[in-house]
This record gives sequence, structure tokens and C-alpha cells, in this order.
Amino acid sequence: MTTPEVRARGTRLPKTARRSQLLGAAREVFVAQGYHAAAMDEIADRAGVSKPVLYQHFPGKHELYLALVDQHAKEIVDAVRGALASTKDNKLRGALAIAAFFDFIDGEGESFRLIFESDLTNDAAVQQRVNWVHQECADAIAEIIAEETGLPDEKSELIGIALGGMAHTAARYWFRAGRTMPREEAIRMVAMLVWRGIAGFPRLHEGHDEDIAALPLPNSRQGDLSEALAATSPVENARRSVTDVRRDNVSDVHTA
Repeated sequence: MTTPEVRARGTRLPKTARRSQLLGAAREVFVAQGYHAAAMDEIADRAGVSKPVLYQHFPGKHELYLALVDQHAKEIVDAVRGALASTKDNKLRGALAIAAFFDFIDGEGESFRLIFESDLTNDAAVQQRVNWVHQECADAIAEIIAEETGLPDEKSELIGIALGGMAHTAARYWFRAGRTMPREEAIRMVAMLVWRGIAGFPRLHEGHDEDIAALPLPNSRQGDLSEALAATSPVENARRSVTDVRRDNVSDVHTA
């Protein structure tokens, strides 16, 4: 990761803007060095402020770190829940939830390291926040599982935990391996594995089984989801694509 330049001192900012600037500088330092090696002096220098200004907003390094974890924990949970709320098509919901993990892992600044690779997970406050992320994402995914399979809550939640873990672990591997395949292809592969696993359970919607390869996915986290899903409903888009794909042979569908 390229080390950003130290920001110039002397610029007066509103309190909210200053806090955001300090959090950005702290993220850069914590991600690059980890919690224990990071110093408040370096964070202040990176932000272009004096240490007293930094301490006006955050009483200590631990509080600053927790504020960052809170910020990015909310980011990934909101992204997963937003993906699941964007359509009623359960297969598309699953694929978009997986895409949310990939987008978070591939996001600017490698903020995911504060959640999934923190060197402070033995700290009770940090662990509580990390556990909250896993539980919130699992609960959101479990709603799809229960809706699609009719499984009871405790079983749906267990599967939700497993699928959320699979998604962020796969996304982190893809990122660390150097993005050796296109993002969309990686997401579709994980989504196909997930859906074929779910298909092993009795399902309440047997007639609704579009191919993963036909599902529309946003090109990136910056992409407009409404454009990616087109003006018509996601279900109709998927069905229309699948109708075309099924004219080819089965091997062509798998290749896609």
C-alpha cells in the first residue's frame, strides 16, 4: 500500500470534518502498522495537526481505534443488509451479499483489516465489535435461508454464520492472491457454491432456480445498483437471461 503524504498543518475545519480527517489518518497508520506499533504522534503528523488537537477529539489511542472499528463495522453490516434489501429474488440477494463482502475487502485503504485481521482481537471491546459484525451479517443471511428452505431459526442462523464466514474468507484470499480473476467471476463462483449447498435442503420455492451466471451484478462498489439491476425487476431480468442461456447446452451454461 502506498504511504500517503503528510497533510499540511494550519487548515481550520468544522468539528465533524476534523474528526473525519483524523479517522482517515488513523486508519492509514493502523492498517499499515497495526494497533501496537501505531503512535499518536504519527497519526497527528499524518493528519497535519498537533497532538493536542488529536486528543481534543479522541482521549487516547484505544478510543481512536474503537471509533474506527465502529465506523467500518457499520459499513460492512450496512452493505450486506443493503444488498439483501435491494431485491426479493433470493438467489440474487445471496450473490449481492457476497459482492458486498468483496467490495468491502477490496475497498480503499484496506479497512477490512481492522475488522477481520485486527491485532487487538484479545481486547474485549474490539472482540465485541467484531462479533457484532459476524452476528449481524449472519442474521441477515439467515433470513434468506429461512425464507428459501423453511428451516427453523437456529439452523438458519448456523448456516448464516457459515456462509458469511465463507464469503469474507474467500474475498480476503482473492484480494491477497492479487485478484487473479475478475471480481465478478470470483463472486459468481462463491455464489454458485453457496446456492448449490442451499439446494441440498428441502426448498419452499423449487420453481424459482435461475442460473447464477445469468444474474446481474454491479460492476463495482461505485456502480449504481439500480443501473446494474436495470429498469425492470431483478427477477424478470434474471428469468429473461436464463431463457436465452438455456437454449445452449448444459456445458455452455457451466462455462458461463
